[in-house]
Amino acid sequence: MEQIKVEVLVIGWGKGGKTLAGVLGRGGRRVAVVERSQHMYGGGCINIACVPTKALVHSAENRRETDDAQRWFDRSVASRDALTAKLRARNHAMLAEVDTVTLIDGEARFVGPNQVEVTAGADRLAVRAETIIINTGSVPGRPSLPGATGPKVHDSETLQHVRPLPRRLLVVGAGYVGLEFAGMFAHFGSHVTVVARGERVLPPEEPEVATAVQAMLGESSVDFLVATEVERIDDTGDEAVVTLTTADGSRQVGVDAVLFATGRRPATDALDLAAAGIESDDRGFVVVDEHLRTSVPGVFAVGDVNGGPQFTYISLDDHRIVLDQLTGTGTRATSDRVAVPSTMFLTPPVSRVGMTLAQAKAEGRDVLVATKNIADIAAMPRPKIVGETHGLITVVVDAATDLVLGATVFSVDSQEVINLLALAMRAGVTASALRDGIWTHPSSTEALNEVLGALHPA
Repeated sequence: MEQIKVEVLVIGWGKGGKTLAGVLGRGGRRVAVVERSQHMYGGGCINIACVPTKALVHSAENRRETDDAQRWFDRSVASRDALTAKLRARNHAMLAEVDTVTLIDGEARFVGPNQVEVTAGADRLAVRAETIIINTGSVPGRPSLPGATGPKVHDSETLQHVRPLPRRLLVVGAGYVGLEFAGMFAHFGSHVTVVARGERVLPPEEPEVATAVQAMLGESSVDFLVATEVERIDDTGDEAVVTLTTADGSRQVGVDAVLFATGRRPATDALDLAAAGIESDDRGFVVVDEHLRTSVPGVFAVGDVNGGPQFTYISLDDHRIVLDQLTGTGTRATSDRVAVPSTMFLTPPVSRVGMTLAQAKAEGRDVLVATKNIADIAAMPRPKIVGETHGLITVVVDAATDLVLGATVFSVDSQEVINLLALAMRAGVTASALRDGIWTHPSSTEALNEVLGALHPA
């Protein structure tokens, strides 16, 4: 078996790992990157997750009722594939052009604390490294119930290439992924039913936000079944018959496709972590400390595989933490992260940062709150200009310090406005300063002038 030795080995081509490989390689270190699938060069974000799904959301938003649904969907998928292929090629070139970076195609597994064996067909390669970065990401999880692996059952990756476009789609799961796909496929022309185990959708969000999201999706032919569980799925050939159970009994629903949006699990099955003595938790995620160090010295885990928030920008920040360990002071940590925002790309998107009102009250804080429907915000004409006035903004403020504790923006441009609010929270900018800020017009940011002027005791 051929053997090579490098200073740094990155297993998986996700955001954190590929960025580390590029920075360290350009800095003169000998780096190897192992990736088991040529379709995943560049990582999950650009190939199966953030970028392609948002491209599909955007295309679905632009379909008119007079457009043929199947043709529009086919063109949208083709455009999605062209985009990911372009990004994948560019990501490969960005590392291939670095002389000190070696790219290896194959499946990696640990054979010791600082050595892996890479298999590609009949070929095997032993790679030894002083530092190893586990960057294998996560994969969609499916429940172990009868029929869950049937031909009409999908996850968030396979549904992007479903053929034909389902006339009736059942989405199991009412979190970010489930609702993004529900909204997307409703705009493509499917009739969508969302099944939620809980009493309402989006349980971590503000109740009025969850209600508004459900009402908006309802306008787009999305139905909701709450406090409902899937018992089994039977494929008749013509359709998938889904047996649902509630407190009142069972019922059956016939659909053309089923999406399980019920969470993700770490992609560690092939790694043989035990061979290196690397500890994992009861869900299979690699256990790390606040500096992303595993239980084995010299081995780090970045991105989804370490069980942290599953966002590509968190993986990017993971790279900064590990880079500081390898080239800096070694002080940067996950505990440094403050006010990390997130967005669910509905139409319009829902973005949030920090605490909800319920969370602030649970901590015993004395708070002020302001909530306004987008359609009622006079100082925010942009939604009216673009013809999308769904949604609301809610902000929670500490009454003693005038600092923003959290906010939800369900509106056009929310993915941008939330970044401003997150920065204000990190920098200690007061709610009054945001209220009195001078913002461009017409913009979505200027909603803060009016919304924060309506703060009142919670």
